[in-house]
Amino acid sequence: MSSSNDARDNGDEKAGTTGSPRRAGVASTLAIGLVGHAFMGNVHSHAWRTAPHFFDLPLRPERAVLVGRDADRAAQAARQLGWAAAETDWRRMIERDDIDLVDICTPGDTHAEIAVAALDAGKHVLCEKPLANSVAEAEAMAEAAARAAARGIRSMVGFTYRRVPAVVLAHRMVAEGRIGRIRHVRAQYLQDWLADPDVPMSWRLEKDRAGSGALGDIGAHIVDLTRYITGQELTGVSALLETFVRERPLPAAASASATGGSLTGTGTGGDGTGEVTVDDATVFVGRLDGGALATFEATRFALGRKNAIRIEINGSLGSLAFDFEDMNVLQFFDGSEPAATAGFRRILVTEPEHPYVSAWWPAGHGLGYEHGFTHQVVDLVEAIAAGEDPVPSFADGLQVQRVLDAVERSAAAGGDWTRIPR
Repeated sequence: MSSSNDARDNGDEKAGTTGSPRRAGVASTLAIGLVGHAFMGNVHSHAWRTAPHFFDLPLRPERAVLVGRDADRAAQAARQLGWAAAETDWRRMIERDDIDLVDICTPGDTHAEIAVAALDAGKHVLCEKPLANSVAEAEAMAEAAARAAARGIRSMVGFTYRRVPAVVLAHRMVAEGRIGRIRHVRAQYLQDWLADPDVPMSWRLEKDRAGSGALGDIGAHIVDLTRYITGQELTGVSALLETFVRERPLPAAASASATGGSLTGTGTGGDGTGEVTVDDATVFVGRLDGGALATFEATRFALGRKNAIRIEINGSLGSLAFDFEDMNVLQFFDGSEPAATAGFRRILVTEPEHPYVSAWWPAGHGLGYEHGFTHQVVDLVEAIAAGEDPVPSFADGLQVQRVLDAVERSAAAGGDWTRIPR
């Protein structure tokens, strides 16, 4: 059985009215339209399918329609992932009266157009991160979300690592003052899937499609985690970006998976090489508005690291450390303990008292990557039913976008200190 939003420390604020009405004694439905069916579309499909089987949801999600650019591939994906119908144009899907929520799992260059159209059409929206490819696009999306919220239409950006129980515990412990005043944050997101120079071109390596490379793809996550766990904002950064492999072989044929328009693939195929126009890695330092110093590193070239999301927070009374490659554990150092016995304590976050955990397995039987997406669905559906604005909001996504933009501007200026607007 699911716990309340308050128990999950998501800080939702009540506003407006819910979407679909509920029938007495029966959970009414929430019809979902999914745009895109590659990696993220697959994971989101799993979450929509799984959530109602493990959590007592106030609205029953229905996988109504999946949108993909190619009719045959979209139909095949719909059958495999359990969607009732397939469509090749997201605009036609949005025009349907029977769609309540649009789930956007496409490259960043399409997020703004789809999200704004869906919100203006009265559809709730879940959008993958980063919110957009530019601050201007993110501002337009946040403005559309604010307009829609006034009519009871909800929106959320998909920073799913907030939904890891150990991360929620870290957030709570900071809020409770367990580590005192924050002095240092060091955050890393380390992958190695691009370390081989023969890995072919894809849309993730094209700036006009992805917006940025490691910075937006994975760096956005650790920026959001820092904001969520500490409750503070970055005020400025000094940054470096690097592209280690500037040309890569073109794929034998452009990939095709997402929506009515050119949404995935490089747009070129065959022999030869293509230019990599995004960063492979970024490092930057920053300052939080509470005065703490912060360091960030995001790379897809850290050989041996597959999905190492690490964040350590040092305070005046103690420290917390988390590593997603051991995602059911939070490390805690209590600075008040006697030096003779003091040390980091390993907290296994699998007891049913923790958010989300009671819906799953017995204590000690850990959760995995996919569970964060299921928890995201749970929080979104419960917020819609309660008439609340879910978090992280499009405004949160916009603030992360401002950080990413400041990092790029700082790196372009040789690492100059660059302030981040609020």
